[in-house]
Formats: sequence, structure tokens, C-alpha cells
Amino acid sequence: MTPHILILAAGASSRMRGADKLLELVEGQPLLARVTVAALATGAKVTVTLPPDRPLRNAALAGLAVTQVPVPEAATGMAASLKAGFTAIPEAVPVLLLLADLPEITADDLKLMLREWQATPDLILRGTAADGTPGHPVCLPVWCRPEIAALDGDEGARSLLARHKDRLRLIALPGSHATTDLDTPEDWAAWRGC
Repeated sequence: MTPHILILAAGASSRMRGADKLLELVEGQPLLARVTVAALATGAKVTVTLPPDRPLRNAALAGLAVTQVPVPEAATGMAASLKAGFTAIPEAVPVLLLLADLPEITADDLKLMLREWQATPDLILRGTAADGTPGHPVCLPVWCRPEIAALDGDEGARSLLARHKDRLRLIALPGSHATTDLDTPEDWAAWRGC
């Protein structure tokens, strides 16, 4: 069964000092739209978690065939977003977990992760930079769901990955596609070469 892609886009973007990193333009599109279009290009079903107070993020997804999941408790941390997203996806379906703030991720990267997952569907797959630095996306088999449901606060899937190192397979993506995460205006300026 092909995993659904779950894009986590409910974060506060707090280190941008008033701006929203998911609306920063990358190749002429808001970052959130660009990442979502890449996910849709895989042919997988795509679900996006969104906060209740960022209508421009919803607008960035206008016309895209995705399931939008509001996360009223988004301010409590990443666990709320993860749990809301997983609840919206059928229980028997594995999930490719994708952060919305990866400006270098491509459809080819996501297709590679999905192809590799088919070879080892019972393992957790984690994307890395070309040098092996762990990053995203992460493919989570169905057996991970109870642990996702038990998360709390700002805890993401990191603890799950640490607990199951013996069931983790790393997949190298080109360059720093899996690790480039721009959280501040200075990060964006440096990445753009300004």
C-alpha cells in the first residue's frame, strides 16, 4: 500500500519575527505550495495540517487536491499536528511524514523515498543529506501509529526514531535537500545569497 504524505504546516513560524516562513517565495511559489506540489507529483494522497490562525496558508493551497486538517491545538506543539494528521489518514495506511519548511525538497526526492519504502515496508525510512546527516522526510509504517498517538507537547517523532534504531533505514538525498530548514530571516537571506 502506498503511504499517504502528511505535510506538517501548523507551526507558528515564531523565529521569523512576524513573517511566515511557509509563505516565503521559492521558485515563484509560497514554500508551502511548492512542497505540496512536489508531494502531489508522487501520485500519493496528501494531507496537510494547518493552524487555525494562518488563513494565508490555506490560501496558498487553493486549487491543490489535498486534505486540509485544522489543528486547533497547534500552539501546544508538534505532537498536536502529528496526531491530527494521523487521525485524518486511514489506520491501515503508512505515512510519509514531510515538514513544510524544506525549501530544497523535490518530487524526485519524495519518489525515491516511496520507492525505497516499497523494498522495506516494515522499516522506518529517514531521509538524510548526501553526507549522511539525518533529516526529513520520514516514512512511518503502520506499527508506529500507537506511539504517534501517545506523543505530547512539542515532541515530534524524534523519540520514536531513537527507540527504534534497529528498525531504521537511512536514505541519502542529494545535497542538503533533507536538512535545509530556514527558520529566521537571516537564514533565508543567507540561503538566497543576499
